[in-house]
Amino acid sequence: MWVETAENTIQQVVSQKSVSFEEQTYGIRLTGIVQGVGFRPFVYQLAHEWGLTGTVSNGPEGVKVVLTTDLTTANRFLETLLANTPPQALVEKYELESLPFCSFQTFKIIESQAGKLTNGLKLTPDFAMCSSCRAELHDPQNRRFRYPFITCTQCGPRYSIQRAVPYDRAQTTMQVFEMCPACLDEYNDPNHRRFYSQTNSCPTCGIQLGWYTCRQATAYSSSFLHDTHWILDRAHRALKAGKIVAVKGIGGYLLLCDATHESAVATLRERKHRPTKPFAVLYPTLDVLQREATVGDQESDALLSSVAPIVLVRPHKTTSIAPSVNPGLAHLGVMLPYAPLLELLAHDFGKPLVATSGNRSGSPIIFKDADALTELSQVADFILTHNREIVLPQDDSVLRFSPFYAKQIVLRRSRGLTGSVNATGLTSTTSIQLSFGASQKSTFTLLAADNLHTSQYLGDLEDWETQTHFKHTLQHLVKVFDVEPNRFSADAHQGYFSTQLAHEWAKATKSTLQKIQHHVAHFAAVLAEHRLPSSPEPIAGIVWDGTGLGSDGHSWGGEFFLYFPNPSRPLGENIERIAYFEYFDSLAGDKMAVEPRLSAFSLLFPEKEELINNKFSEKERSFYAKLLAKNTLKTSSVGRLFDAVASLLIGIDKTSYEGEAALQLEELAERYFLKHRLLVTQYYSLKNLNYRFIPSKELLEAIAEDVLTGVPVDEIAAKFHVTLVKIIEKFTQETGVQKVAFSGGVFQNALLVDLCIAVLGDTHELFFHQQFSPNDECVSFGQAVLTP
Repeated sequence: MWVETAENTIQQVVSQKSVSFEEQTYGIRLTGIVQGVGFRPFVYQLAHEWGLTGTVSNGPEGVKVVLTTDLTTANRFLETLLANTPPQALVEKYELESLPFCSFQTFKIIESQAGKLTNGLKLTPDFAMCSSCRAELHDPQNRRFRYPFITCTQCGPRYSIQRAVPYDRAQTTMQVFEMCPACLDEYNDPNHRRFYSQTNSCPTCGIQLGWYTCRQATAYSSSFLHDTHWILDRAHRALKAGKIVAVKGIGGYLLLCDATHESAVATLRERKHRPTKPFAVLYPTLDVLQREATVGDQESDALLSSVAPIVLVRPHKTTSIAPSVNPGLAHLGVMLPYAPLLELLAHDFGKPLVATSGNRSGSPIIFKDADALTELSQVADFILTHNREIVLPQDDSVLRFSPFYAKQIVLRRSRGLTGSVNATGLTSTTSIQLSFGASQKSTFTLLAADNLHTSQYLGDLEDWETQTHFKHTLQHLVKVFDVEPNRFSADAHQGYFSTQLAHEWAKATKSTLQKIQHHVAHFAAVLAEHRLPSSPEPIAGIVWDGTGLGSDGHSWGGEFFLYFPNPSRPLGENIERIAYFEYFDSLAGDKMAVEPRLSAFSLLFPEKEELINNKFSEKERSFYAKLLAKNTLKTSSVGRLFDAVASLLIGIDKTSYEGEAALQLEELAERYFLKHRLLVTQYYSLKNLNYRFIPSKELLEAIAEDVLTGVPVDEIAAKFHVTLVKIIEKFTQETGVQKVAFSGGVFQNALLVDLCIAVLGDTHELFFHQQFSPNDECVSFGQAVLTP
């Protein structure tokens, strides 16, 4: 029987076995993240230390160990193995079983076993360069000195280069690089740290760099070269001269330029058509970063982890970063070199570099060399590439930590996090489920038996190139898992590309398609992530975001749910919408999401017309007034509520990227709390508030009164944030619920999360997303949870 490590200690399992010293052959099966992490070499070395005979191999179920020994020794070996797994491994389930007797002369690693994935094997994520490889990279006496593709069993690409399972070199894009005698000796040496390392290579036999000069939207003058020094020198000179260099990384191309060079950053913005959205910055070392920004323990731990994500920090006023890197914002997305090529470029440059996704704004990251040479030659001055193929592209993951309680929030789940969803207890015994997610922040989720895989962030599906990218990733992973989905779920919005694609798959396979309301999927996602469906108590679900089609045909986004446990019914039937923010008019379709002034107009016209008149021309004001008079589509969106307040307080009437208004409003409120501590005594008292009715218009009119009477805007922003949390508190008090779960893009707001903890944390049990982002990336997972 499979044993889940999250629920049973090793000692409990071992104690259940009877003591026996009679030799027998036993099999140990382990699943989770157990391939591509040095697990087979680890088992090999442990078995030799114990003087055991048998085999270890990769297979579709994970890792299989076969031993001929007595039962007591087999149990103790399993106990020791589980207590000392490789650093990057995660054993979720294991099993010890009796097999027909077999005699072995020694213990060895044998050829991997092919077959369909079963029993929860995880695809291993890409790992940031480890400290041992970094030391070798900079060691002039080491044969991999300044080799840009140094790896070992504990670091390097995995997910991005894997073509099939089980994980072996022949199943990755490393297949074409035949190991030289020196690398082969390391590979076969049980005492070497690259023993059985599937990505092993060196300057003699490994990956080669290429250098292209871009002229008039074309790239030319290169072939792949062994002269690494020449190419890295050219890249260094180009960056020093303020040029833009496109660099092929682990999951796709990045665009680099000098982050301290205002002209270089401005040029990148112009060419990439990205007027204000902040860029991420690559620092050469943590020490350099700490001299320029406030970096807490949680932030530094994340930056130095094997995920090595982009992390939001607060730069000092004396930072060397050019103002146009993060215009108007107090936070900056930073990262450290996670790949040896980036390490060499950042080390040589010695200063921070802008490192942004290699694409045009709104399109997916470019990962194919041919596309880079045509598309990025219009943005970059030079292209630095290499000849290791990427099969699964990924952007960099993005994390932030709340300012007062240091609560981790995933903003983008991608490189380093993809493939690593921990056990959720979710299984599908009779079907292979495929859930297609939402439209923005798209992902899909595949569930077959115990295999749960939620894809990396794939972008916004209104873009044709993103649609192509979505289909490519989906088809590739279905092939990797070697499954044929026969049950499908998607968002209830018929206009979403993801829903239309789900219809196509269902029709092609003559299967059913379940359409799931957007915010119910959000709530189900956070419930399942914490295994809350098994809770005997009711749970409140607070789901706030920008939009999602409601079951009444209106646009939802300010929702209060209750989950009533009833094991005899499907999960979705136990979720009820109890309350929501008062509907207001949804104007001009998608235009409202990019023009915060329209949210302010919808909520304040004509009562507070004097505050919004200057935001519109007379012709516009007349047009929108007429539109308002005959409008029928309503919204309860808290995201649009944030937009309206930002328009009033900051004057943000049009945005150039999603979430811009909300982000600046959050920073305005945070500025107040940093001066006055996290005081939650000031908020708006709403006369018409009850747990079933949240008066959006009354709240905005109260804010408008403060604006008119000259209350400082940071104080108003702070009161608005506290009021939102007080509304949640009112809901929980009147419903008597002690457990509260949060989802939706609004809860990317780190200050709002802190205020929830400050107001509710002592009296309620709070559940925020941990593995997923609260934004629409989690919707496909929630759909999978709700598909019976």
